[in-house]
Amino acid sequence: MKDAEKNIEMVKQLRNGGLRVSIDDFGTRYSSLNYLRRFPINSIKIDQSFVRDLNADNSSSTSIIHAIACIARSFGLRILAEGVESQAQKELLGILGCDDMQGFLFSPPLPADEFESFLGSGAFPARAPTPES
Repeated sequence: MKDAEKNIEMVKQLRNGGLRVSIDDFGTRYSSLNYLRRFPINSIKIDQSFVRDLNADNSSSTSIIHAIACIARSFGLRILAEGVESQAQKELLGILGCDDMQGFLFSPPLPADEFESFLGSGAFPARAPTPES
């Protein structure tokens, strides 16, 4: 991020080539709100540290995830939550506005050949529940 202008141009070229771009670990380290405004991204990925602490007794994680979701929506971005390990987390993240989820609830990390089989199995996508479901 030392040369933001160069990186912005590179991300634009990637997007023009058909790739979708996400800011990883949003809410930690280098996740400046200025990047949301300046970088041509498609989505943000909520850091698993917020998801890990997500439960009915932890309103601070719930508030942080809700705030990130509101900011992302205002920029027209999709929201992906990482580190989802329980059905309760999945349901709460859906309520909080997460579009996509990943984590051990859906699958452990897989070698490439097993991942290909997993993709072909129809055992995904890890989409958040919709009001109709």
